[in-house]
Amino acid sequence: MTDAGTAHDGSEPGLGRARAVRWWLRGRRIGSLERAASFVDDVGFALLFPTPKLLAPSLWEAVAGEDAEPFATGMGANEQKVWTWKDALPGRGLAWYGTFLAGRGSFLSPALLAALYPGAGEVDDHESMALSPTAHQIARLLGGEPLPSVVLRQLIGDRNRYQRAVVELQRHLLITTAGVQKQRTGWPSTLLDLTCRQFDVGGSLDHGFATRKFLGTMLQATPADLARIFRWPVAEARARLGEQNNAGQAQPRG
Repeated sequence: MTDAGTAHDGSEPGLGRARAVRWWLRGRRIGSLERAASFVDDVGFALLFPTPKLLAPSLWEAVAGEDAEPFATGMGANEQKVWTWKDALPGRGLAWYGTFLAGRGSFLSPALLAALYPGAGEVDDHESMALSPTAHQIARLLGGEPLPSVVLRQLIGDRNRYQRAVVELQRHLLITTAGVQKQRTGWPSTLLDLTCRQFDVGGSLDHGFATRKFLGTMLQATPADLARIFRWPVAEARARLGEQNNAGQAQPRG
C-alpha cells in the first residue's frame, strides 16, 4: 500500500530518496532539543538508534546522518545528544519514550501516543489489562509518584523480573521515562512515571489516525509492516489499510 500523497516513481531507489527526505535525512541536521521534538512530532514514531530488525525513522540518523554508526568511537557529541534527549523529551512532555518499536527504545509523538493509548487515562488503567503480577506491582508503585529505576529495582528485588515487567508496561504504553534523578554516587537514575501523568491520554483511541500517520511516514508498506510497528494483529492492520484505500488516502501497489 502506498500513501496517496507520496511523490516518488514507485521504484526502490525512488522510495529510498522519498523516505530520506521524509525522515529528515536530508538538509540541516538536528542540533537542539526543540528540533528533536519537532522531528518526532513530524514523523510520529521513531527509533532512538536504527536497527536491522525494523526499517523506520531514527533520531540518531536525523542527528548524525544515515551512514554514521552510533558509538563507533565511544560516547561522542552526537551520542551524548541523543542519549540526553531520550530522557529530556518525555520529561518535558514533548515525546513519549520507551521500549515499543521492534523491542527497541523508541519515541512517539503526543498526538500518536493519544491515538494508540489503550486506557482511560487514569492511574489504575493497568488494572483492567492482562499483565504480569510484577507489572501490576510497578504500576501501583508509580501510581503514587514518579520513581527512579534504581529504587524500583530494589523494591522488586529481582533485576530480570523488574526489566521484563518494565518492557511489558512500555509495550502497553502505560509508563514512560520522565527525566533523570541524580544519585549520591554513580550515574543518574532514569525516572519512570505513568504515561497518563506525563501526557494527555485516555479516551482518544483512534487507530484510523494512527494508520494514516504510519502510512504518511513510511510512504509505502504492507499490512505486516503496520502490524509490526504498532503491535497489532495482521488482520486488523490489513483492515485499517483497506479503510485508507477506500477513503482515497492510500492506493494498492502491484
